[in-house]
Amino acid sequence: MPSIAPHKTAEAFLEAYLRELGTVAGRSPHTIRNYRNDIGAFLRWCRERELEPLAVSRQTFREYLGELKAGGMAPASLTRRTSTVHGFYRYLQREGATERDLLNGTAMPKRPRRLPKVLDPATLARLLETPDPSTPQGLRDRALMELLYGGGLRISELVSLDLGQVNLAEGAAIVHGKGSKERLVLFGEPAMQALERYLAEGRPLLAAAAKGGRAAPALFLNRFGGRLTARSVQELVRKHAVAAGIPAEVHPHLLRHSFATHLLDGGADLRIVQELLGHSSPATTQIYTHVSRQMQAQLTRQAWERLAEETLESGRARRRRAAAEG
Repeated sequence: MPSIAPHKTAEAFLEAYLRELGTVAGRSPHTIRNYRNDIGAFLRWCRERELEPLAVSRQTFREYLGELKAGGMAPASLTRRTSTVHGFYRYLQREGATERDLLNGTAMPKRPRRLPKVLDPATLARLLETPDPSTPQGLRDRALMELLYGGGLRISELVSLDLGQVNLAEGAAIVHGKGSKERLVLFGEPAMQALERYLAEGRPLLAAAAKGGRAAPALFLNRFGGRLTARSVQELVRKHAVAAGIPAEVHPHLLRHSFATHLLDGGADLRIVQELLGHSSPATTQIYTHVSRQMQAQLTRQAWERLAEETLESGRARRRRAAAEG
């Protein structure tokens, strides 16, 4: 067991911990700033109550989390705060500042399950038809949105695609997903047709604008012949959603959510959808079954409402006819 480090405050250990995260673990300045804020807030809370941070208990930390919850902190933020502070206390044990992990056994706050939003087929069709097919950018935008939806791609997978990774004849592409895992994605006739037209009529014009005539090998190019960025894709999807008159916030991942839910609505097996999405665990894909059932319930409710309205209107019409004949 390491000897306990004497004459060193929790704040001094925090500075050393943050330096290690930056230099050894390679955490970003943004992450370091969040860690400083989260851990520093707990240390100040302890000092204000004349508690020594290097000698707190799980119960003390639970009281702290309880105050944050009572103050209205969101469950997701509570979970992050718990994880960040606990990570610091594991570091304190490794450094010999404490004899044991003082917060060991602290349960993570439960995060409420948020069902992903999806676009219904009619709204999705309106979005896909919005780009202007008379311009190279319009052909590109239609093709990339068809591929986002038809292949269930993540935005990072889409923008990293090169020409050589797409096989139009097979309706397939090789993408590199999370953790650089390679997987095969399949897409249908609408995406194939949109890609064929973009490659024949749109991409050559975008490639011609590249400096020195050397366009990027990317499948999707910007107006300067370079690789389209994730931010650009987010902006253009949002722009087309506004043009299509869709009131909800639309982002590229919404097309992936819609892809998964529509497949399940059509009777696809959960494990097949899991493979197509590149999920390592079926539990991740399982959430789309809840969305699918939710959509089915909504459609059923709307059908009953229409039937009830038609029945009422039929009764009104009969009464009007009876009154007119009387």
